[in-house]
Amino acid sequence: MAGPLIAATSVEPGGVKTRAAALSIASNSLLILLKLVAGAITGSVAIITEAMHSSVDLIASVVAYVSVRTADKPADDDHPYGHEKVENLAAAIEAMLILVGAGVIVYASVRRLVTGGEVQSLGIGIGVIAFSVLANVVVSTVLARRARETDSPALEGDAAHLRTDAATSAAVLVGLVLVQVTGAQWLDPVIALAVAAAIVYAGIKLLLRASRVLVDEALPPEELDAVRLTVEGFGARGVCGYHKLRARRAGSRRYVDLHVQFVGGTSLEDAHQTAHQLQDAIRGRLRGADVLIHLEPEGSVRPGFEVPTHPRPTAG
Repeated sequence: MAGPLIAATSVEPGGVKTRAAALSIASNSLLILLKLVAGAITGSVAIITEAMHSSVDLIASVVAYVSVRTADKPADDDHPYGHEKVENLAAAIEAMLILVGAGVIVYASVRRLVTGGEVQSLGIGIGVIAFSVLANVVVSTVLARRARETDSPALEGDAAHLRTDAATSAAVLVGLVLVQVTGAQWLDPVIALAVAAAIVYAGIKLLLRASRVLVDEALPPEELDAVRLTVEGFGARGVCGYHKLRARRAGSRRYVDLHVQFVGGTSLEDAHQTAHQLQDAIRGRLRGADVLIHLEPEGSVRPGFEVPTHPRPTAG
């Protein structure tokens, strides 16, 4: 039997996620200031679009910060299933902001190609963009690590933004060097358009990922298989079948519910105790799982319904 699909962790997710999101806000704020100054000095549309990109990232970081704080709130009367989906909603908003930012970049780039323009003092711009690449690589690495530790879609989205920003900044850096070496001013807006294309790709990818959770798409096959293997491993404890297995995700939490059948003669007390043990076993496989089990007798399923079963335990 395969080992645990997702191991449990002792990390306190709330504080870790909040601190990571705050780091992203601070980093983006600094980069926006530096890029705006460099863009004003050089007149480079590529640097200005980079500042716009960082502005979108800042908004996304703020959204992520608010969402991770909200997602960790306990369930209440108005939200009996908790607030975890706020993280997925935040990821979708971040994706849409990325696409809006790409549209602004395309407009500015095409305008520069049509009207023309000249960049100057490129040394300052090159230095600022090089620092931006380094900062975004470091911060996105930290966010990605924290996203894996806490299973946070919001931090995962924020890390994706910053990785994209680092890649596009690197492209802008190469372009600025080429402009300085060759004097070809048209390279500046063309590079900005290439940046916009990369941003659109990242935004659409993130939007699709967030949307799948918002519409309650089933968990990946490997996670469903982990649940099935766990249930089937309880055959020796009176479990003879299961059906109506459903599982979805909200934020970093997974929700699993299923009907479990017990062999004839199993007392309600024994079945109830076994169900609790089964819930704990599934949570050991899927971190952050909320498991609901409906108890049923062996012959409760109507003919024609397929019921995956485990061989009945034999005496001795």
